[in-house]
Amino acid sequence: MRAPISIVIPTLNAGGSLPVCLGSLSEGLQAGLVRDLVISDGGSSDGTLAFAEQAGARIVTGPASRGGQLRRGTQAAEGNWLLVLHADTRLAEGWAETVTAALSQPGAYHFRLAFDAAGGMPRCVAGWANLRSHLFRLPYGDQGLLIDRATLESVGGYPDMPLMEDVALARRLGARLHPLPATAITSAQKYQQQGWLRRGARNLTTLARYLAGADPEALARSYRR
Repeated sequence: MRAPISIVIPTLNAGGSLPVCLGSLSEGLQAGLVRDLVISDGGSSDGTLAFAEQAGARIVTGPASRGGQLRRGTQAAEGNWLLVLHADTRLAEGWAETVTAALSQPGAYHFRLAFDAAGGMPRCVAGWANLRSHLFRLPYGDQGLLIDRATLESVGGYPDMPLMEDVALARRLGARLHPLPATAITSAQKYQQQGWLRRGARNLTTLARYLAGADPEALARSYRR
């Protein structure tokens, strides 16, 4: 029997973080879980693609839009299950055992969030993200997503959106989305650069505007500024 899971990672100049992300997947390889690796790139100009080639990834290219990249990447993947990760996220030790148990029940699963930084603010922001995921079933993409192909296709796949594609997909999945007792550790770099409160408030405002009906293209332009 072939391995069940395709790893799908969207990238854009992720050469500094991708090696760590892929390194955390080794226990899944050893457990026979990983069928293939798909890197969906949005036009990297650093060493991202060279490293992806060295790692044996299938590389899919197209315009830089995370929703579009994920749509192309998941369509190119071969597995019956998809594990979608951001390039600046790594899975904590022990994830393979937890994921193996989840494979017996089709559906969608997200990981607990943690940051690669110590202190009260990282714990607080991660705590809010985990609470939001539990109460409202709205995990963000940096929490990772494990989903079987049939479930993904039943909600139309990833929406081709430049921002909030993770929230849009989570809303479509609804009660089929469940937490996993495993942790995804994501980079704190943007929070550290912009300030934890400022970045957190910006994310919350963007979410509120999207839920109120704002155009994702306009939100993306504002978010990049």
